[in-house]
Amino acid sequence: MKIGVMFDVGQSVDDVIAQVKGVHDAGLDSAWTSQIFGYDALTLLAVVGREVPDIELGTAVVPTYPRNPVMLAGQALTVQAAIGGRLTLGIGLSHQVVIENVFGQSFDRPARHMREYLEILMPTLLGEQVAFTGETLKAATFGPLEIEAAAPPVLVAALGPTMLGLAARLASGTVTWMTGPSTIESHVVPVIRKAATEAGRGEPRVAVGLPVCVTSDVAAAREKAAELFAIYGSLPSYRAMLDREGAAGPADVAIVGTKDEVSAQVRRFADIGTSDFVGAPFGTADEIRASVGALAELVGS
Repeated sequence: MKIGVMFDVGQSVDDVIAQVKGVHDAGLDSAWTSQIFGYDALTLLAVVGREVPDIELGTAVVPTYPRNPVMLAGQALTVQAAIGGRLTLGIGLSHQVVIENVFGQSFDRPARHMREYLEILMPTLLGEQVAFTGETLKAATFGPLEIEAAAPPVLVAALGPTMLGLAARLASGTVTWMTGPSTIESHVVPVIRKAATEAGRGEPRVAVGLPVCVTSDVAAAREKAAELFAIYGSLPSYRAMLDREGAAGPADVAIVGTKDEVSAQVRRFADIGTSDFVGAPFGTADEIRASVGALAELVGS
């Protein structure tokens, strides 16, 4: 299982670069960023990747609705060319409240949207000419994009069976957030593997993202997690996974404890079929350093 971290984008670009250099120097396999209401994730990774070598860089995730799939393919391939082929492109639907209120777009039948999006995105990334007409999306390119770069792996933020099926059949796998180990083991991994097998595809990648805090004060850390990640307990897709896990809120699925306890909890994900674990360190500066260190010690184990 590969081990990575979500890096903090609430700082200057120079500080982001320094942080990812620290992640690289610690020996972690990958560094990931989200696309919410701050930096453009792919532009940031192009900058970071030119400064920091030899580490996989991923998006978790870029929302699809605001980006034409042909344009996203061009942007992703540009990043690939800039950083030497180290990108993993995580994409997702985002959430109804964001797509309808912020971008003013319809969130009707999101799984249909994702299927049509992938039908355009994937062949465009592979250097093919595309002619596709769907119910909501269409594209007719004049030829392959003139960018000399390999197609990055594409991971789809998928939690329900329909979306997991799309991730298995049309992409490289899935990337999850705020989804606990029991749900990954009993739901995500078996559903996506079954869909991949039925489609004649290889083993799908399953990247799991969760908050991590190495600490001597578990109660305080969980209280902090409840504060920092409260929004995810109210968004329907995450709420459904928390309910499936039997978790009252995000604090209950955060990985918290001593270094040994955190390490044991992360190792469980390897045992249940996860290909990547992506920790989001939180807490005090010392706790964040300890969390990155604990994750680094798991690389290659």
